[in-house]
Amino acid sequence: RCESLVEVYLQLQQQVMAASAELGPELLPRLLERFNEVLSSLVKSSFLVEKQPPQVLKTQTKFQASVRFLLGPQLLKAAPKPYVVRADMVTEKQARELELSTYSNTLSESTGEIMHNTVALETNPTSGTCCANFKNVLLKKIKRCERKGSESVTEEKCAVLFSTDVVLTPSNVSIHLQVLSLPIVVIVHGNQDNNAKATVLWDNAFSEIDRVPFVVAERVPWEKMCDTLNLKFMAEVQTTKGLLKEHYFFLAQKIFNDHSARLEDFQSRHVSWAQFNKEILPGRGFTFWQWFDGVLDLTKRCLKSYWSDRLIVGFISKQYVCKLLSAEPDGTFLLRFSDSEIGGVTIAYVIRGKDGSSQVENIQPFSAKDLSIRSLGDRIRDLGQLRNLYPNIPKDQAFGSHYNSEWGGPG
Repeated sequence: RCESLVEVYLQLQQQVMAASAELGPELLPRLLERFNEVLSSLVKSSFLVEKQPPQVLKTQTKFQASVRFLLGPQLLKAAPKPYVVRADMVTEKQARELELSTYSNTLSESTGEIMHNTVALETNPTSGTCCANFKNVLLKKIKRCERKGSESVTEEKCAVLFSTDVVLTPSNVSIHLQVLSLPIVVIVHGNQDNNAKATVLWDNAFSEIDRVPFVVAERVPWEKMCDTLNLKFMAEVQTTKGLLKEHYFFLAQKIFNDHSARLEDFQSRHVSWAQFNKEILPGRGFTFWQWFDGVLDLTKRCLKSYWSDRLIVGFISKQYVCKLLSAEPDGTFLLRFSDSEIGGVTIAYVIRGKDGSSQVENIQPFSAKDLSIRSLGDRIRDLGQLRNLYPNIPKDQAFGSHYNSEWGGPG
């Protein structure tokens, strides 16, 4: 499409030049100037990031990226030597200035030191593409900005600016090309990864397409948040079985710390960034996102097949489990994600006394490490007090396909 627009441009330019005598000395220069503006705008917008750098980027770690110039094969034919594309780290403030100045000014200083940050812009004759492939770039160090209020380093967004200067043929016009990557959160330690992912998730999900870099809403409708959590869950776990209405109800109670509202009441509410990943959950030592990310990690690593077979209720409160199980026969059980620990799954089951009174017990949560030693299916088989998966499925029927063939008997 870009190439055919250039053809249209060249034809129009020829027609104008052919009619230059009739157009007169006043109109002709104005038209030619307008032509230059149109071509420049088209050329600049056809310089794009094809492969984005990782959005959570650790210093001293190699990464890859590539940019593509859609009009390169058409407009850079007679270049004596390949042009060089440069990659620089820029702050949110610098990104904003570059965007608002419609890319006329170049970067004064880089906010971080990138190794191997210059690559040739090369046209591949077989595929007809013009690309610069950054294969082993390394962010050596990052210069942090001054932060606002309680902002943490994992809320700070940067970007990689790719830039080059080219001379177009046949018009011989010199043009500065530059394009920004998606926002990036730079971390220096693995324990910052979780909070950095939250910043990136919020930005990807809730930013407007044409925005000032990298402005994003502080509050979003709860329904939008539900869609985001669902898409994230399905993508991370790689399952087609997403979250259900009752799961959203539990998550809403958790993030809003409200156990009296009905399901419908949450639909009109807005959730803030602070509720998502700044405020610590009541009585816990972690935020909502830190807890949810722990569930994602555990499910992805150890529980994918159980979740996909709908054997795990997962997102359900301890109180509601008691309500469900207390009327059920002895040994009825279900699986829920731990409320008190990050990345744990627990089994709740009912025991009936001789007098018919019921008591719901919760087994200490299993972590990913526990489940790598002995799988969830085998643990359920080991526990004689577990009989039927709620509402009424014999456990061997529900979990039989998840048992390993070795069997050492009870105990």
